[in-house]
Order: sequence, then C-alpha cells, then structure tokens
Amino acid sequence: MRLHPAMKNGERNVVPFRSATMSTQIVAQVREALFAKELRPGDFLGTEKDLAERFAVSRIVARDALRTLEAQGVVEIKVGSGGGARIARGNARLFAEALAVQLDLAGVSVSEIMEAQRAIECLGAELAAVNSTAEDHARLRELISEAERRIDDVPAFTRSSREFHLAVAEASHNRVLVVQLVSLQHVSWPAHNPTLTPSVARRVLDAHVELVARIEMRDAAGARQLMDEHVKMIAARRVAEHRDKHATSRACC
Repeated sequence: MRLHPAMKNGERNVVPFRSATMSTQIVAQVREALFAKELRPGDFLGTEKDLAERFAVSRIVARDALRTLEAQGVVEIKVGSGGGARIARGNARLFAEALAVQLDLAGVSVSEIMEAQRAIECLGAELAAVNSTAEDHARLRELISEAERRIDDVPAFTRSSREFHLAVAEASHNRVLVVQLVSLQHVSWPAHNPTLTPSVARRVLDAHVELVARIEMRDAAGARQLMDEHVKMIAARRVAEHRDKHATSRACC
C-alpha cells in the first residue's frame, strides 16, 4: 500500500458521524492532516485502491472522496501507470470566484459586502505604503495613465479602476487580502456603472493619484485614511445603485 503515512496514522481513526458519509469522513481526515501540517504540497496521498483499503470502504467510495478533494483543489489526480493523488500546490485565487458565488447565493447585502471591502482595502493601502516595491509603484502609475486615457469610456474606465484597486492590494504583498478582494470585487464591482458621471470619474482619478503619492511616500496612515474615504464614496454609490435598481424592478412588476 502506497498510502501517505499521515493517512496510516493509527491515532487518526475514522470517527462515525450520523450525518456524514464515509466519503465525507475521508475528505475531512485529509483536510485535518493538511491543516496539521502532516501533509504538504506535492506529497503523494495514495491511490484510489490505497484509500479504499485504509478506510475499509469500496473503491467507489474512495473515488468519490478523491473527486471531492480534487474539486476543492486539495489534490491533483494522475490516472494510469504511476497514477494517484498528490496534495496540490495552492492557488487561492482560483477559488475567489467560487467564494463570490457562495456569498451571492447566501444573499449578503450590498452594505455587508462594501463594509468588508472597506476593511480589506484600507488595510491593503496601509500595507502597500509599507511593503510596496518600485515595480508596484510603476504598475499603479501605469493604471492611472490608462484610466486617464479612458476617462470618457465608462466601461473601460470602470475596468481600469477595478484593476487599480486590485493592484493596491497586490502592493501590500499580503495574498490573503488579495484573494478576499478578488472575491468581493466579483460581487461588488459593476459591469455597468450608471452613477459614473464625468465629474465622478474625475474625483475617482484624483483620489487614485493622491493614493499613489501617499503609498510612494510610505505614508501608511495617510494611505489608509484616503482609501477609507474613497471606499465610503464607492459604497454610497453602490448602495444607491442597488436601491434604484430594486425600485425600478418593483415599479415594473
């Protein structure tokens, strides 16, 4: 049996749960071993046959567990000779969209999303002022120039602004913040931007210019404060758009 030692651990017994299938229990044990650092990216977990023998289940149950782990991004599966499951090398951004879908299905409000986004972006701006590199500064300046060229093109300016906010988070060099922002942007950033008037676009661009200046000056407190004011303005627009959209919907129905 080529099962990983973490799965052979005698202390890690299968505990029966009334509401959990055997497949679910296998998945839970693999995740537990992963969080306990008993499994590392690249480790060979075992084959479908190995898991079936270890947990005394059918290969159908083991296959279902592996497919679940694969769908969750925990393992990568190779078929054929020399095949089996290995612990995946993480790419958290792949799951940002999935999280956004779950937030949307859960019915979180625009206000909830924007409150979370405000917290993430303010900390991101603060850390960007501390951790950003010359390359980060160049990227932010490039996005400002791009937005300036597209200021009369609402969809293009909206996309550029979204990229700017993400670039600020990336300049923080905190991947957790980046993934959280990517997820929230899927829900909060509009494809259509009905409240983006020319005067609003100019205010947005001016705020971005000032924010980059504070980041380059390593003014962490100033960057945080400016981002806080900026996201508050964005939140007010998003809430107004949502309210107007629902008012229109009720009037039509």
